[in-house]
Amino acid sequence: MTPEHPTPEPPGPVYADRVYRSLAGIAGGVLLLALAVWLGIDALVNGHGNTPWLALAGLLFVIPLVTAFTLRPAVYASADRLKIRNPFRSITLPWACVDDFRAAYSTEVFAGSRKYQLWAVPVSLRRRKRANVQQMRASMPGAERRQNRNPFAQGADADQGRAPSDQTVIELRQLAETGKDRPAAQGPPEIRWAYELMAPCVAGAVLLAVLLAVG
Repeated sequence: MTPEHPTPEPPGPVYADRVYRSLAGIAGGVLLLALAVWLGIDALVNGHGNTPWLALAGLLFVIPLVTAFTLRPAVYASADRLKIRNPFRSITLPWACVDDFRAAYSTEVFAGSRKYQLWAVPVSLRRRKRANVQQMRASMPGAERRQNRNPFAQGADADQGRAPSDQTVIELRQLAETGKDRPAAQGPPEIRWAYELMAPCVAGAVLLAVLLAVG
């Protein structure tokens, strides 16, 4: 008889990573890239003398630089770790090594003695001030009666009572607290530099400086 093997227990549910990005940064980056490409192509086609070479060097420098600071930043939060994609480096932090998050003038995560900035989660002091005003209005006498008249608006009011960066910090803290004891959430931080963006940016800057010095 063939021995029976116990059926392994199915793993727990696997959820997609939460992704945090700045829509304003992406929109601004697309506009800047479109403008740079338009001006660069015009200089390459219609320029004279060193102008096409200057345009080529400028594009080589500007395109990766704008991409790094606008399109690249993102934060991925899974059940086991946090991945921060900043302009020129990526940081992977297992939840066990994450100590806390803070959103003062910028959003930051603390891991041991190190501090990392979350470029994809900008802090808007104007949005925070607006959220504080909404919280003050909600705490005024009569606000509770108005909310009870419209119970469907209570969830929306709770979300509007926080700035987006503060809400993101709360969500990341909850994920860190939930996942820090998981076996797959252990380990040290890992850092990877974005050489694919740094190399063309440096090359473009050097070429631009040489052309300006020669011209």
